[in-house]
Amino acid sequence: MNRWRDLYRSFRFSNLQRRVGVRPSAGMERLENCAQMFQRKFLNEAFRRHCPVLLACIALGGSLLKELSPLPDSYWNNKRNVLNVYFVKFCWGWTLWLLLPFITLTNYKLTGSITKVLRRLSSLLVGTLFWYLCTNLFLYIEHITGSCYKSEALLDSIEHQDRKECRLHGGFWHGFDISGHCFLLSYCILIILEETSVIRSIQFERHWHRMAINAQFTALSILVIIWVWMFLCTAVYFHNIFQKVIGTAFGMLAWYITYRWWYLQPISPGLPPASASHSEKEPVYKN
Repeated sequence: MNRWRDLYRSFRFSNLQRRVGVRPSAGMERLENCAQMFQRKFLNEAFRRHCPVLLACIALGGSLLKELSPLPDSYWNNKRNVLNVYFVKFCWGWTLWLLLPFITLTNYKLTGSITKVLRRLSSLLVGTLFWYLCTNLFLYIEHITGSCYKSEALLDSIEHQDRKECRLHGGFWHGFDISGHCFLLSYCILIILEETSVIRSIQFERHWHRMAINAQFTALSILVIIWVWMFLCTAVYFHNIFQKVIGTAFGMLAWYITYRWWYLQPISPGLPPASASHSEKEPVYKN
């Protein structure tokens, strides 16, 4: 009797192991393949190195296309399109909350130091400060250069002191509107590329580490694709050439000041571990 009970338990356990074990491993394999595909084709070293030039070309080329040969209306020049409403409107929020766990896990895995992880997380506070200062600067410039009109035709002006009061009374405020989309999308793309560079240096010993980091890397890769696409849509459909070029220049300047100058200094959040080791020509961090 005991023998049959043991056989039955063994059969149930192997059945449960097969049901619970195979599916996660298959899912993990698909996730890893997806992460490797993104690493090879999208977030590879060549793309990281040439991305600032690519963004500048998109901003300039898309602007010239809009001025010289405007594209017909489509779903993507509607401000209510799903990517604009649910993603771009919260661009910094998406970037911040996906980078937060990724930086925490990858930097701790590479350095083993909570202090270094906290120091690196402060780079997100720096990014938030740049976002806040630049967007408010753009609003201020639009305010001091703008006037209120009855409609977008800009025929009859109305006496209102600021944009909020103008829109409250049904008017249309027209000023020099530096593209916040071009600024923030370019800045977020470059930050994600910098922070995800550590993926090359990580060796996994535990399955849950591999799955968690690959999932976060895949999500950030998809986010970069969305940001690049919406950057292109902004370039070919919205604003004038000067507003887009200046917006993109602010995004690239914020990235350059931080990751190419300030983060190389001792008193700073520092570069991601892989980037730091490459810049100092030292061996890459490995566990």
